Amino acid sequence: MENYIWVIQQKKSNSNINNQYNFLKLIFMKSLNEFVELFAEQFDETDASEITPSTVFHELEEYSSLIALSIIAMVDEEFDVTIKGDDMRAAVTVEDLYNTVKSKA
Repeated sequence: MENYIWVIQQKKSNSNINNQYNFLKLIFMKSLNEFVELFAEQFDETDASEITPSTVFHELEEYSSLIALSIIAMVDEEFDVTIKGDDMRAAVTVEDLYNTVKSKA
């Protein structure tokens, strides 16, 4: 873990460090289950048990553009990955979105 923190701190100083940083980001990437939990936390009224990797999140009653922005912010904060509205629209299930985030890490 110590090396991981050092790589993050040094990532801007050397492109080789950037490669190590990207590799370590993938190693420390949260699991699908962790992603589902974080995703479910963005909803106030929807029970977390309703949200699984195969949930078609666009069909959730509470899902809205505000929830989408909340998910985008969560992904940025938790995964250090920037996703856009197009990514949200392209993903059908929660797992699809996780795979998009993983591919951009």
